Amino acid sequence: MADAVAAVERGRSAPPPRARKPLAARPARQLDPHQALVVACGERRGTRLARRLDEAAEAFADERFDDARRLLTAIVREAPDVAEVRELLGLTYYRLGRWSAAIDQLERFRELTGSTEQHPVLADCHRALGRWDDVEELWHELGEQSPSAALVTEGRIVRAGALADRGDLAGAVRELEKGWRPPKRPRPHHLRRAYALADLYERAGSPTRARELFAWVAHHDPGLADVTERVRSLS
Repeated sequence: MADAVAAVERGRSAPPPRARKPLAARPARQLDPHQALVVACGERRGTRLARRLDEAAEAFADERFDDARRLLTAIVREAPDVAEVRELLGLTYYRLGRWSAAIDQLERFRELTGSTEQHPVLADCHRALGRWDDVEELWHELGEQSPSAALVTEGRIVRAGALADRGDLAGAVRELEKGWRPPKRPRPHHLRRAYALADLYERAGSPTRARELFAWVAHHDPGLADVTERVRSLS
């Protein structure tokens, strides 16, 4: 499974309606998931569980989230300390909209690894539950760790969304405008940030700015979410 768990969820597709999936490099770990399962459960049983983890990763990639959840829950019962299993189960619950269950799994992943790579997902779960202090705490931890630009961008999008949820559209706009310049060769996280900012412009009553930024996103990635429709609706 070389890096199957890492590959299935690193922000390569459009986000679900409420959530923003993180774009993050995988941190260095001593064992890959297959080896970790063998160490935890023995060669024979660990190999079988590794095959099930492969199946779960495929189900997740195919958006068969209930199938992934069923497989991963069974693996967690036998190997509760394999971080990658906890991570993928947390992300599965996240995509199912089961915020509290996702938090439980991703907090365990965080404890096992010390990683911040799923902080934006954790923050978005807390945002969905209206836990604003937790959103802010996770955002500040991201800032202290200074991880990849893509990961920080995902965290910034979630923080801006939390401000908007509380009615502070101006503050949300300021958060996403901070240091923003459209790059000549945008990467996916640039486009996601621009989409989120354009959405805030429209909600804040600036349709011209929204249309211009949506059009910029559509030029570079017309398949991102509903950006093409958003441009048409503002034209």
